[in-house]
Amino acid sequence: MTTTNSTPARKPVAILISGRGSNMMSLVEASRSPDYPAEIASVISNRPDAPGLSWARRQGIATVAFDHTAFPSRAKFDEALHNAIEACGAQFVACAGFMRLMTPGLVARWHNRMINIHPALLPSFKGLDTHARALAAGVRIAGCTVHIVRPEMDCGPILGQAAVRVLDDDTPETLGHRVLDAEHRLYPKILSLFAAGAYDIDQEIARLKAGSANPGTLFSPEA
Repeated sequence: MTTTNSTPARKPVAILISGRGSNMMSLVEASRSPDYPAEIASVISNRPDAPGLSWARRQGIATVAFDHTAFPSRAKFDEALHNAIEACGAQFVACAGFMRLMTPGLVARWHNRMINIHPALLPSFKGLDTHARALAAGVRIAGCTVHIVRPEMDCGPILGQAAVRVLDDDTPETLGHRVLDAEHRLYPKILSLFAAGAYDIDQEIARLKAGSANPGTLFSPEA
């Protein structure tokens, strides 16, 4: 008598980092659960000295590093990056503090298969210094966004967001700390849904398919 394993195969994911990789760590920790639909195939960085690489190696995860300054062009670097992603067998890519703008050619190769987390509630505050800019604008709610990568910086279908309250005495550092905590909770939830095929992408709008578990609200301020 032959038996079959009904557990769906886990989708291999490459994580891209440039620094300490705290969001990468949250994804790796989530992937330790046997029912998590994604497994981490490799951690790849554009900085060989990125602290997150050492952490990943200690977890037994394959790592690759390319110093982007050693390449004659952005396109040449992106070609090496694409080859490294393919070589580890990844079906999806999760950018986790990867501080490089990608060429349209690389993004096209991973169309609707590459996601990113941004420390603001997109489409507001794209780019850098998000927390200082949020405070300067006087917003009362800040947060983070997971989205599908497009060639334009911090654009693409939004997969999930988490909100945090802005306090009267906040500094960019204190607000950033709370937003980062929300990132660490949001990103694993969204990657799980994304790897499980829970989204329909219609033009530039992502919607959860009927019957898919909603990631829920991580913070909702009082009325």
